[in-house]
Amino acid sequence: MLKLMTVGVLAAASVVPATAAAAPANSLVAQADAAPTPVLNWAPCTEEGLRQYECAVAQVPLDYAKPRGAKLGLSVLRQRATGKRIGTLFTAVGGPGGSGVDAARHGLVSKQLAGRFDVVTFDQRGIMRSRQVRCFATPQDQDRFWETLPMPPVGAAEEGQTRKGSKALADGCARHSGDLVGHLTTVDAARDLDLLRRAVGDQKLTYTGGSYASYLGEVYGALFGDRVRALQLNAMIDPVAYTQSNVHTAWERARGTAGVFAEFARLCTAAGKPACAFAGPDVAGRDASLLARLKRGPIQVGKGDAAIPVRYRDILPAQVNMLYDTREGWPALAQLLDAVERGVDGDPGVVKDILGATAYRLDFLSAFTAITCADVDHPKQPGAWPTMTKVLDLAVPDYGRFWLYPGQPCASWPTPPQRYTGPWRLRSDVPALLINNRFDPVTPLSSAVKAQRAMGNTRLVVVDGHGHAVTGACTDRIRDAYLIDLRVPPQGTTCEPDRQPFTDGV
Repeated sequence: MLKLMTVGVLAAASVVPATAAAAPANSLVAQADAAPTPVLNWAPCTEEGLRQYECAVAQVPLDYAKPRGAKLGLSVLRQRATGKRIGTLFTAVGGPGGSGVDAARHGLVSKQLAGRFDVVTFDQRGIMRSRQVRCFATPQDQDRFWETLPMPPVGAAEEGQTRKGSKALADGCARHSGDLVGHLTTVDAARDLDLLRRAVGDQKLTYTGGSYASYLGEVYGALFGDRVRALQLNAMIDPVAYTQSNVHTAWERARGTAGVFAEFARLCTAAGKPACAFAGPDVAGRDASLLARLKRGPIQVGKGDAAIPVRYRDILPAQVNMLYDTREGWPALAQLLDAVERGVDGDPGVVKDILGATAYRLDFLSAFTAITCADVDHPKQPGAWPTMTKVLDLAVPDYGRFWLYPGQPCASWPTPPQRYTGPWRLRSDVPALLINNRFDPVTPLSSAVKAQRAMGNTRLVVVDGHGHAVTGACTDRIRDAYLIDLRVPPQGTTCEPDRQPFTDGV
């Protein structure tokens, strides 16, 4: 009954969404086809950690409605195939706001894929080297803004502060990147991707991407399905909910996060100490008590000059982010919760190190906001967020507000001239391969099932594991066979993870 009531109230709360006209797919494709093919002048990359790759800049239209007008330079990176080459494998990273070029510092794809493909990644428009969105006059202003913004807020005073701050962020992005913010939709990025396909000379696209990059693949497939060779997507976004209802997306993500934390609590209890530092009676209840205490005010961790105050806005984002990663994040989350629960007897050094390691790059936050606001329908009343949060808290305490409030600047965002909201049917010769963990804190399995339904021509592989990244020998074999040989697994295929949380790789 609560679920049905919540859905109804959320629908009522999300009145007056942004109403950007969704452009028909054929006109969006025609605009891309009218743009000149970029020329990629590859040369050795010069940045530290990237010198094993080649880099280039692709000139693409700033505004696809003017395909031969002003240009935007996309930073592109290539790793040459080491064996018999099939073609080019394009890959992108999540966020939105992550840098594909930076991600290359940690490697791109498996050895098998690297042998058969040139691998190309890029910084999406508005991100890092591809004309980073600027929302502040100086880096110091940016630092000060994010340090003082209570995100997510607790109580009327903080809600008022966040409402003003969200409006200021939207105004700042318009002031400092005014000609750019209207051209940051994922449909723009998908058309950039098609121009890059043309630039490398491939007749059809081979692509892999996860999280937000799965949505980029969904958009590409919807627009250019006849140009898809292979589309391999992980950690799936439901494209219908994502583009049409930020509130329902926040609710579904919050449910996913709560489900993963329940698994964290169960497996922490089973592992015990020292594997899980927060092990003990009622892990979930103790965490809820900590968050309730933090809502009332900071908790001091440590004594004397070394002591630090820990706030709700510090712990909740860190908790969600650490649930992404079972190998390092879950043990670190246990250490963090243990230190905060101990209060003055806790180790402030542990808290400081863990919170520092989970902090976002501030330029990422600007790009995340700008691209999300361009893509997603949001209510146009900033004052609606406290009401929507109260409703979400009835169903999923804490996590609902975490996922909902980053969209508040979108209430003051200009409507982009072109968006895409479907249909999502994939009309390619080979079905797309979708892979999702059963327990994912941001892209829950329910989103993957809905994405499969929307796309139609797909196979969904479920990993009976936890976290946001899809890794392991089983999924590697399936992914490699699909991308190299176009072998599609049977419907209903599942994988076991290589390891369980809190097992130190055993």
